[in-house]
Amino acid sequence: MIERGKPVPSVGTKLVTADGVQDTTSDAILGQGTAVLFTVPGAFTPTCHVNHLPGFVTNAAKLRAAGVDRIVCAATNDHHVVKAWAEATQALDDIIFLADGNGALAKALGLEKDMSGAGMGTRFARAALIARDGMVDAVFVEDAPGVTATGAPAILMALEAVA
Repeated sequence: MIERGKPVPSVGTKLVTADGVQDTTSDAILGQGTAVLFTVPGAFTPTCHVNHLPGFVTNAAKLRAAGVDRIVCAATNDHHVVKAWAEATQALDDIIFLADGNGALAKALGLEKDMSGAGMGTRFARAALIARDGMVDAVFVEDAPGVTATGAPAILMALEAVA
């Protein structure tokens, strides 16, 4: 797993915006300023859809007030599914979405999780990280089902602790 003090890896991914989808790299999105990246096993999956993403949308203004320049959600889904999810949740004004369809970013971050037993293949573990100017400042990974350590309230507390 990526650790504090390590650079954000440069991995090709798909950036999903209101205007469409474009190729980008993880370091282009996370490499400048302060970014919060939260990773989800899958768009539209119950916990991701009901608990994880909405907390970041609801707390977007508070995160920005705490110095966050970009809030980024990465999902191990193809860009069509991620775009549909971003639009369905009306989160595109607050959240930058990355589609990691092949799991390359999940693997590069060491945040991949084998969910084959549930018929989902390899996905992102539920995690969050804070990056400052392309360097990882903190990493949080859920050790049980649900959203506690990686939700927006926990990230806000982590940001306040170093402020």
